[in-house]
Amino acid sequence: MIRDDLPLEFVRVVEQAAIAAARTMGQGDRKYADQVAVEAMRKEMESVDIDGTIVIGEGERDEAPMLFIGEKVGKPGADPVDIAVDPLEGTSLCATGAANAIAVLAASEKGGLLNAPDIYMEKLVVGPSSKGKVDVNATPEQNLKAIAKALDREVHDLVVIVLDRPRHEKLISEIRKAGARIRLIGDGDLSAGIAAAVSGTGVHAVMGTGGAPEGVLTAAAMRCLNGEIQGKLVLTKPADAERLKKMGIMDLSKVYRTEDLAPGHNVIFAAAGVTDGSLLKGVRFFGDGMRTHCLVMTTVPHQVRFIDTIHAVDDPDLKIRF
Repeated sequence: MIRDDLPLEFVRVVEQAAIAAARTMGQGDRKYADQVAVEAMRKEMESVDIDGTIVIGEGERDEAPMLFIGEKVGKPGADPVDIAVDPLEGTSLCATGAANAIAVLAASEKGGLLNAPDIYMEKLVVGPSSKGKVDVNATPEQNLKAIAKALDREVHDLVVIVLDRPRHEKLISEIRKAGARIRLIGDGDLSAGIAAAVSGTGVHAVMGTGGAPEGVLTAAAMRCLNGEIQGKLVLTKPADAERLKKMGIMDLSKVYRTEDLAPGHNVIFAAAGVTDGSLLKGVRFFGDGMRTHCLVMTTVPHQVRFIDTIHAVDDPDLKIRF
């Protein structure tokens, strides 16, 4: 059971992670930025009245001190909830002061979020108009033509976001050959996926290979935005296949769709801006407090809310600034 007040409770959680990370913005230390975001998110999570289990987190127990996969959070005996987190999506973005760093959390009833292996996934993300009209197994040109047709425009009108990585050289070449435009990003394919599913952002698709856990978070957002993600696990070393089999994943060529990655009935997605971005403003500090900008979405009821909050200090001479 997902309580009606949980979305706003989770907003508090991502806010605290974003505020902690934002204090490190531009200092050039991506590991420290991630560390303080993790610590702040974990601390705030303890105040939420849930019996939570981390299914997407900071790694296994021996790799992360907190928010590791399988860790219990909240309060034992409360309503069981599965949780996927990325306390700081875009660690490099935060460290350099670049745009689109966010703190993210998704939640659902037990079994509502796939415990995805921490390996690469080939992804294709599109908005509602192109949902059901693309195929991750098709060529970039075929998918771009399908997207253009769905949007009633030409391929050269489309903008595709791709992570700027050497592994994407062939993909970038094929997209350019097809005639579409490309926006290369250094980090943050989750933010890019949300942008592709929202009208007016000027982004029409996300293509390329990124982390499978981030694919689950993107799927949670797509459930709320009526967009679509398709993904295929990418094995980069022989040990990957053995690890997947131990997890019970036998079909290594399976195409994971939105409902496979986030099958829950009640899905919550919450994000807070760390640095200014296309959808969310970053944390702003001033003498009497700070200001946060958050996005919270749910499937039941089907809502998308933007929350702009001033966190004021307890001061009799307080002056609120808008």
